[in-house]
Order: sequence, then C-alpha cells, then structure tokens
Amino acid sequence: DYITALEEALGKEAEKNMMPIQPGDVLETSADTTPLFNVTGFKPQTSVKEGVKNFVDWYRKYYNV
Repeated sequence: DYITALEEALGKEAEKNMMPIQPGDVLETSADTTPLFNVTGFKPQTSVKEGVKNFVDWYRKYYNV
C-alpha cells in the first residue's frame, strides 16, 4: 500500500526488486491507537495514501522540485 501510494503521488512506477523475506522483515502489523486516544483524545484519521501525497506535495514545494 505504501509503495503504491508513493507511485501515485509521484506519478511514476517504482523499480521493484522482489526478494524472499529477509531477517527482521515483519509479515503483518497492526497499530492500536487506543492508548493514544485515552491519553490525548487524538484519533488519527489520515489514510496512508493521503498522508504520503501530503508529504510528497510538501517536499516538492519545500525543495522546489
């Protein structure tokens, strides 16, 4: 999902070198933001796709690229 979001935000396809799983690779993750919400009242609502696009837009503007 992250690479796809980068490809879409950049308007180009990534060169992918698919390899077998490496030591330290994580097959699956899931974040529980409940403790964050309980302490701060903040609940993240930005999708990966939107967040990556926002970052790419900021980066391009900041570095004038």
